[in-house]
Amino acid sequence: MSPILIKTIQFFLSLSILIVLHELGHFIPAKLFKTRVEKFYLFFDVKFSLFKKKIGETVYGIGWLPLGGYVKISGMIDESMDTEAMKEEPKPWEFRSKPAWQRLIIMLGGVTVNFVLAVLIYIGMAYAYGDQYVPMNSLKDGIAVMEPEIGDEIGIQTGDKIIAVDGDEIEEFGKVFMEIVNGNSITIERDGRIIEKEIPVNFIATLLEDEDRIQFLSYRLPFVIGQVPKESHNLDSGFRELDEVVAVNGNSVTYRDEIIPYLEANKGGNLDLTVKRENGTTEVISAKVNEEGKLGVVIGGLTMQELADRGLFKIETKKYSFFEAIPAGIDKGVTTLSGYVKQLKKIFNPETGAYKGVGGFAAIGGLFPSTWNWPAFWNTTAFISIILAFMNILPIPALDGGHVTFLLYEMVTGRKPSDKFLEYAQMVGFFLLIALLLFANGNDLYKWLFK
Repeated sequence: MSPILIKTIQFFLSLSILIVLHELGHFIPAKLFKTRVEKFYLFFDVKFSLFKKKIGETVYGIGWLPLGGYVKISGMIDESMDTEAMKEEPKPWEFRSKPAWQRLIIMLGGVTVNFVLAVLIYIGMAYAYGDQYVPMNSLKDGIAVMEPEIGDEIGIQTGDKIIAVDGDEIEEFGKVFMEIVNGNSITIERDGRIIEKEIPVNFIATLLEDEDRIQFLSYRLPFVIGQVPKESHNLDSGFRELDEVVAVNGNSVTYRDEIIPYLEANKGGNLDLTVKRENGTTEVISAKVNEEGKLGVVIGGLTMQELADRGLFKIETKKYSFFEAIPAGIDKGVTTLSGYVKQLKKIFNPETGAYKGVGGFAAIGGLFPSTWNWPAFWNTTAFISIILAFMNILPIPALDGGHVTFLLYEMVTGRKPSDKFLEYAQMVGFFLLIALLLFANGNDLYKWLFK
């Protein structure tokens, strides 16, 4: 099965779960408060439905347009823009006839379910899989900056130890990238000195200029040969799989980044590389360097555990009992939400250039792994659920947050906005969402065509 198909299946499965549960968040309190629900739909049924069945007073169905889903509640101005019923006298079973506090609970139900679902997934993952991570302070000789030009933008270089971002200590290497993206300042240790660097406002724009270079940070790793391709110009030089380069022209080296300057300085020439064999013996190989400064070999061959066994870093594994997993899952949910809010602030600041990275369905689908992996699937689903919760609670008409805003206004002032005002607000919100949808998916299309 192709990777694209696997990603697509995971995307639609995740989206379907999240939409159905979100709408259940509205449906259940509506029913509890004896409010009539006319429709419950997964996806939108513009003109026709793929499936529908009426049970009691509600039509349950699946639409053909996968842009979301909805529940149509009697006596409420929603995305259906069906205002005819609003011209009649309010009925006891209608949304508009219910007390404001009940309407508020109905409208908050969807985002509440989304956030609770994410937390439950994180709790389940903590209990089932635990946490495995590389402690930042265990990196023996600091980090490797794979893209020096990007590293120069924020003033970090290979060998630095990243201590904190915005004054908050970085405990796990896996979290450092997003912390830097969302942060404003970085604290590093270099040659025993503590240095504070400001992260440029437009740093995200710099990253987005070439998305192939976004992952510019790595562990410092040894130069171990994983494969010598048949087309390699060093096929007959004597390299073997799992050879580790330990010296260049007689100069001892430990990491890949220490070899790069030699390659750059000897483009089109030769280098004497001392390699350590899998059996522990060493041999000097005269290797050719092409005009691009490459040896023509595939680097790799060692697992994370083998690298840890060499003392380059530590791998910590934390297991949780069921009751320990609960606060761990809640903390992960809150931390993920906080990180997403920071990203959104960057997007709404034009100076950062982060808006260039806004993506639509293709970008969301790209979050899923290209092979079927249940932990990765559920982790991505939880993340998207938090995104849906936060985006839906924004005070934009046509979103749950817009309805909540008007309800809070009513509860505070005692005055209910007119149906005509709500109708116009719904239309404005709808067009805003369409514009955002076109912009996000337009970004995806632009990247696909031109990058």
